[in-house]
Amino acid sequence: MRRFAVIMAAAVCVCSCGQPSPQSPATLTTEAAGPIDPSRMNRARYELPPGYEVAELQGRVTPLAQWGYGENWSAQPPQCGVLAEPAVDSSTVRGFSASGEGGIVYAVAAGGAVPADPALLEECGRWTMTAGPTTGAVRLADPPPVTGAVGLGMVADTVTVVEGGTETRSHAQTFVAHEGARLVYVTVVTDPGSPHPALGDDFAADLLTRTVAALRS
Repeated sequence: MRRFAVIMAAAVCVCSCGQPSPQSPATLTTEAAGPIDPSRMNRARYELPPGYEVAELQGRVTPLAQWGYGENWSAQPPQCGVLAEPAVDSSTVRGFSASGEGGIVYAVAAGGAVPADPALLEECGRWTMTAGPTTGAVRLADPPPVTGAVGLGMVADTVTVVEGGTETRSHAQTFVAHEGARLVYVTVVTDPGSPHPALGDDFAADLLTRTVAALRS
């Protein structure tokens, strides 16, 4: 059985000589903030762009599933995949998916989270994923600052080989905010080959910040 972990933030530090150091967890801010309440998730729908069609979450809702990987996935290094499949109390999961010309958006909040070993982030700056005909590369990214929470950012570029050898590609960004036993994450999946403009690079990070604010209001 895979041991799932909850995600903590990765941040790039620069030492005095100007050389980058390995990614490490961000420190928790001390400014007071209200608790995240997953039951308020519907409030975050108002942060979506106009014209997006919203639906209830169905099936697996972890970032790995949102990126397009089935249940029988493998990662290299093996320990890194759990960063994108956090364990939560399934009875507390709230959220939605939304689709529009700019891509697909997922927003999820849940309780029952268990902190990860911070050393895992040092080992998993980059890793690869495989699940059947789907393969891809994942890297850590700087998360947006969220008061009172620890964050994580991940970027996944995925390729799926379909019948006849045709390849479909996707680009995904996932940003996570972890507060105690509660977590919130937003994933935006775009199609590099789409004729429509994709949601901006800052959209996922901005939506996470706005979603956390909605869950605390």
